[in-house]
Amino acid sequence: MSIEYRGETFAGYNKPKRTPKHPTKSHVVLAKEGDTIKMIRFGEQGAKTAGKPKAGESDKMKKKRASFKARHAKNIKRGKLSAAYWADKVKW
Repeated sequence: MSIEYRGETFAGYNKPKRTPKHPTKSHVVLAKEGDTIKMIRFGEQGAKTAGKPKAGESDKMKKKRASFKARHAKNIKRGKLSAAYWADKVKW
């Protein structure tokens, strides 16, 4: 199931994809919650913090990850229609 939305092709709703050619944002997702559909760009292009915690990850990186989650907790709770939710799920 391929979805075309504002010139972008998506594999489906709520399926993030990388955007290597975008000048500032690293990912995009076509988010759907109920009847609301929204294209959300998120993530800093070239950020070194992407991915889930690695085995042997440094304390500095663990603190960075915890700080992001604490700083954006309010926006993450807003759900699938917020960029913070997707950045937390995909990049952090």
